[in-house]
Amino acid sequence: MAVHAHPDDESSKGAATMAKYVSEGVDVLVATCTGGERGSILNPKLQGDPYIEEHIHEVRKKEMDEAREILGVKQAWLGFVDSGLPEGDPTPPLPEGCFALQDVEEAAGPLVKLIREFRPQVITTYDENGGYPHPDHIMTHRISMVAFDAAGDPERYPEAGPAWQPQKLYYNQGFNIPRTRALHEALLERGMESPYAEWLERFKKFQRKERTLTTYVPCGDFFEIRDKALIAHATQIDPDGGWFRVPLEIQRQVWPTEEYELAKSLVDTSLPEDDLFAGVREN
Repeated sequence: MAVHAHPDDESSKGAATMAKYVSEGVDVLVATCTGGERGSILNPKLQGDPYIEEHIHEVRKKEMDEAREILGVKQAWLGFVDSGLPEGDPTPPLPEGCFALQDVEEAAGPLVKLIREFRPQVITTYDENGGYPHPDHIMTHRISMVAFDAAGDPERYPEAGPAWQPQKLYYNQGFNIPRTRALHEALLERGMESPYAEWLERFKKFQRKERTLTTYVPCGDFFEIRDKALIAHATQIDPDGGWFRVPLEIQRQVWPTEEYELAKSLVDTSLPEDDLFAGVREN
């Protein structure tokens, strides 16, 4: 089970990993916390479209349906309302009733129910910083941590069905410094323009700390599926933008994995891993 904040997050974080496991016959479920209702239209080709602006919730749902089909996963909505990304100095308050303002214990209830219904062995989500500090990403982390522990406790959320305890929980860490630097240097060595110079400067400016990468899943053969799923979220992704400026053959040569940080494990495993199910398969 991959727990994400908005439609499109599943296609930019761990999508090739999911496609790889689907190809092996593994059941994969994406839990999407919000509908992305307050997300900006980031694709310049679609900005100003009155239909999209008026029906953004419906449009993003259709985009999610298409991405789901491309990845071959199942998908469920948790039903919370997008909090938006507040901007300004000082930042404005979050909208009343939005996901990030919910009580964490209460908001974890729908996720506990979904875990008990789907019965995943492995869950992926975001770290305590949300991967980046979007309020919905941080809230996704919080409810995921509560739900991972609570799902296996029959005394908690008794209305959510029979208890089920997942075995491992990971943080998505695909946007890590070593990967970014390796791809940046590989492009420069080949005399090509790199879209990552600005990323590295931003990492340095904000003194981004390197996370502990524990798990490297080989999934280069599924990068094309990942990109197709991401492009399906047409309001959020410019197909001519920086996401797609690194040729797939270079990505596969230089960095053919997606990375994770093992946050919780109830099974024995040896680090580093190359499989989210390491220690689970043996049991």
